[in-house]
Amino acid sequence: MNDVFEIGGPDGRTIEVLTGGTPDGFPLLFHAGSPSAVAFNPMIDRVVAAAGLRLVSFSRPGYGGSTPRPAPGRYGDDVAESVVVLDHLGIDEFVTLGWSGGGPRALACAAALPGRCRAAATLAGVAPYRAEGLDWFDGMAEENLAEYHAAEQGPEVYGALVVEQILPMLEATPSQIADAMGGLVTPVDKAMITDDFADWMSRMFHRAGVQGAVGVRDDGIAAVAPWGFDLADIRVPVAVWQGRQDAMVPYAHGEWLAANVPGARAHLLEDEGHVSLFARLDDILTDLKALAGL
Repeated sequence: MNDVFEIGGPDGRTIEVLTGGTPDGFPLLFHAGSPSAVAFNPMIDRVVAAAGLRLVSFSRPGYGGSTPRPAPGRYGDDVAESVVVLDHLGIDEFVTLGWSGGGPRALACAAALPGRCRAAATLAGVAPYRAEGLDWFDGMAEENLAEYHAAEQGPEVYGALVVEQILPMLEATPSQIADAMGGLVTPVDKAMITDDFADWMSRMFHRAGVQGAVGVRDDGIAAVAPWGFDLADIRVPVAVWQGRQDAMVPYAHGEWLAANVPGARAHLLEDEGHVSLFARLDDILTDLKALAGL
């Protein structure tokens, strides 16, 4: 049974939390993409429950009902929210999965919480912005090129772009959402964004924008900033899942992570995109549980 509620967070802030899956299952901390806020997805919940896992997720600062930070944070800073949520729920050990902009948050948990995080996986996860040996923008859709070049110029410039270009997209209905995302979605992804999945993305986007531009703005600034942790510190098993048909986070990001996260298990797939990977969620969770020895 899924549940959405708010808890007290760091520095007197509020964190919006979603739980689901199997209530007494091994905990799975899910970090959604950018932009996002917690919203129930029956398909994800069903697959998580079938894997015997307890789903835990939260809206990052500035999204949904979660209080913004005073200034944009780094990817590694979200470990603080993760720990508060896990402690509130009485969770010690867990596994974690991060999608897209949530990928670095899963890796941050793996690096910072080795005594609690049993294994981590990134699903179309972004690589560091100034990663050596990676052309970060190569293969990325035009919409993302403009967005992240604006983010390089700081919160004021990027915040204006968010208001003008991204907030309208967050208002898209389920039937509009694939078209609203333009070149960010390839044909294999458009085929996935229908029916219940399109409904989930629409609700997730609507919830992400309830506080205006702040959550999206801070996420974009984090994407072009240092992560706040070192990948070399990761000592727990990690899987990297990436599709070549991805126009949001290009295939080379997955290749780079697979080569640079210590001991990473690579799942680099020719026929998958950014969203279509969710069709393999049962395989992803089976693999994650195996990495954790569950």
